Amino acid sequence: MNIRDNILLRVYLAFGLIVLFAVAVLIRLFDVQFVEGHKWRAMADSLSTKYINVEAARGNIYSVDGSLLATSIPEYELRMDMFAGGIQDDEVFNEKVDSLAYRLSQFFKDKTPKEYSRYLRSARRDSARYLLIKRKVGYQELKTIRTFPLYNIGKYTGGLIAVQQNKRIRPFKFLAARTIGYKNENVPNGVGLEGAFGNYINGESGKRLVQRIAGGVWMPVNDEAEVAPREGADIISTIDINMQDLAQSALERQLILSDADHGTVILMEVKTGEVRAVANYSRVSKGVYEEKFNYAIGGSQDPGSTFKLASYMALLEDKKIDTNTMVATGDGTYRIPSHTIKDSHGGIGTVTVMKAFEQSANTAVAKLVNQHYQDNPSQFTDHLYDIHMNERLGLQIPGETRPVIKNPKFKDWNKNMTLPQMAYGYEMQITPLQMLAFYNAVANDGKYIAPIFVKEIRRLGNPIEQFQARVISEQICSEKTLKKLQAMLEAVVTKGTGKLMGSPLYRVAGKTGTAQVADGNRGYKGKRSYQASFCGYFPADKPKYSIMVSINGPKNGYYGATVAGPVFKEIADRIYASDMEMYNNIPEHLAGNTTNPEAKAGESKAVKAVYKALGVKALYAAKSDYFNSIDTNNGVSYEEHSSVKGVMPNVNGMGLKDALYLLGNAGLKTKVRGSGRVISQSIPAGNKIGRGLLVQIDLQ
Repeated sequence: MNIRDNILLRVYLAFGLIVLFAVAVLIRLFDVQFVEGHKWRAMADSLSTKYINVEAARGNIYSVDGSLLATSIPEYELRMDMFAGGIQDDEVFNEKVDSLAYRLSQFFKDKTPKEYSRYLRSARRDSARYLLIKRKVGYQELKTIRTFPLYNIGKYTGGLIAVQQNKRIRPFKFLAARTIGYKNENVPNGVGLEGAFGNYINGESGKRLVQRIAGGVWMPVNDEAEVAPREGADIISTIDINMQDLAQSALERQLILSDADHGTVILMEVKTGEVRAVANYSRVSKGVYEEKFNYAIGGSQDPGSTFKLASYMALLEDKKIDTNTMVATGDGTYRIPSHTIKDSHGGIGTVTVMKAFEQSANTAVAKLVNQHYQDNPSQFTDHLYDIHMNERLGLQIPGETRPVIKNPKFKDWNKNMTLPQMAYGYEMQITPLQMLAFYNAVANDGKYIAPIFVKEIRRLGNPIEQFQARVISEQICSEKTLKKLQAMLEAVVTKGTGKLMGSPLYRVAGKTGTAQVADGNRGYKGKRSYQASFCGYFPADKPKYSIMVSINGPKNGYYGATVAGPVFKEIADRIYASDMEMYNNIPEHLAGNTTNPEAKAGESKAVKAVYKALGVKALYAAKSDYFNSIDTNNGVSYEEHSSVKGVMPNVNGMGLKDALYLLGNAGLKTKVRGSGRVISQSIPAGNKIGRGLLVQIDLQ
């Protein structure tokens, strides 16, 4: 063989080996990709881990009286690893699976035992590592489920995986729903207090290590989070749950009676600006109303006659008039270019300013404002701007609409119509809460403050931030003018359009309002619709509460006195009857504590307040904040109740409010069943407890 052939042979041999090697590689790649692909992909998945965020339990929202308005309770999604360490052996699994299926069927009642058995066995054949068993399972239910066959082997070793989630609940359901608000994945910033104070309530997320298993599912590696989440802070709102319930029921009843479109009620404490109740209802069907929109802070429209108070303030402050100045209302009409202003009740002749205000004469205030400010309308509007009525109140919750109060620089200012129209509450946009804040300033001796909804933030029971009402204007007018305004408001109730709101027990000051509402683009020429309102405060001699009632689109009547007035009166009467501070001192009647009328177990301060109001001076051996009543042969005596940290308190015999307060302070999550007094608690009194533990109380 010559050299050339020898070289070619070697080349062909080397090339052949390379080709064979390449073919072998391709065959192996095909085998790995398609024949053994499932095996290797599962192994790759099992080696993939990552950390995910664990949502923290959101902080609680409390009412000012300690009632729980919103809280988070643990809720679990149950999964099962069909090849967990304790059940890898087929014999162990097959021996217990039917028993497990029976228990699951009996507990959840959503499948038969055979269906559960087939479901579990099928998942076993498919090598399921993260099988869904049930969603939305409570803590007490989880404790029971962990005793079921297979699951009682141990956490994870028996295959049961409980993924904790936090469910937000409102124990009082629809009370103050729009004010409390909500937060979910569809609403980035949240609504109401839940949204506005999210930075406090949300807490800090934890970290949990998860492992990817076959099918791209991420399964927790350990039973507990590697970095525990930090619970959110608690909010102490200004809402009083009893007043809130009163406001909502009174408003709903009147909306149904007047067949109205929607309405709102706001109750505020005069000196502090703390909002005690906010109710908003919209009609969803005949006689059915729900909270859909917060009209109190977002329902901006013409205020109508309630605005006359601001008009008279400007006139009095500039010494254009006095309360005894005479004004002619004629036949109840006042003609201005292109428009005629009318009084709904007709003319009342020539009367004093006081009488015109009492009878809510549109013609009187429009004529006075037009005559005195026509040449210089800015002098009138400057009064409103100086006290910042044209600005938002700067509330703690989002959604407040900016008020629209015109001045001569506005493009749509009409030199003939705007000024007299503004005088009696038209051509402007003001929310009910903004109007109430102005009336509250009159009640508060001229101090104009912004309402507040939250008074304190607490973490682990300790205050971390406190809030007070922001002062908008230290004095809205002179003291002399203020006294006249207060007298005018009181005269409306004693002699004028607000007589229905009067009471023989206490004095009321306020103003009725009836405004025609514009019909979209057709304005006031379209279908007629009205807003009936009443804004005022009580007791007039020493104001404690101010109230705004606004009802839109009533079909059965439309005057403020007959539509909105009854809501104001019901709320004021009930509050006066229950507020001991408004009564004069009551003579004490001394008696032994063996003859006391029976009282619920609970807060001792509340019981003593009731006895004092009844003129009974009881004797107590116990000095603690809480006690339990004991029925003995000698009458009713009281056993001292002292809470000990880490020990389950005794709430038997208590009402829901006291029970929730004590259990909340003990760091427990509470599940409530029934109504009335507490008759049983799932954790016996005296047992050791830890924060976050769920306790169920039954009431009857």
